[in-house]
Amino acid sequence: MVIFKITRVETTPFEGQKPGTSGLRKKVKVFVQPHYLQNFVQATFNALGADRVKGATLVVSGDGRYYSKDAIQIITKMAATNGVRRVWIGQNGLLSTPAVSAVVRERVEANGSKATGAFILTASHNPGGPHEKYEERGSQLRYG
Repeated sequence: MVIFKITRVETTPFEGQKPGTSGLRKKVKVFVQPHYLQNFVQATFNALGADRVKGATLVVSGDGRYYSKDAIQIITKMAATNGVRRVWIGQNGLLSTPAVSAVVRERVEANGSKATGAFILTASHNPGGPHEKYEERGSQLRYG
């Protein structure tokens, strides 16, 4: 059994932190701000309600772009803190968006449980990374 130290951190809302139909599209330098990702993830859990989060199974993966490994760690720890029972992560954190969708819709555990939803870490089509280089694309986070 893994034991986490749970820390409550008071934060304030971020201007423009409102996801659209394609998720939360922001440049990497926005996502890496202290507490930015955490605020969004916690707001998602709060919006779903404790009854849908506690005991849930989530998929957390992406396309391997800049900051994905760190984001997966943050989301996984926050999921555990919020009572999520299982987190399915692709090997090395990698699953394409269609693969995540398939896992959420089709994968069934031996006990009959299925994923409740997913955090998908994908890139937008704009230059990104910490220095907005073409080879390091911007980030977006979707929950579906």
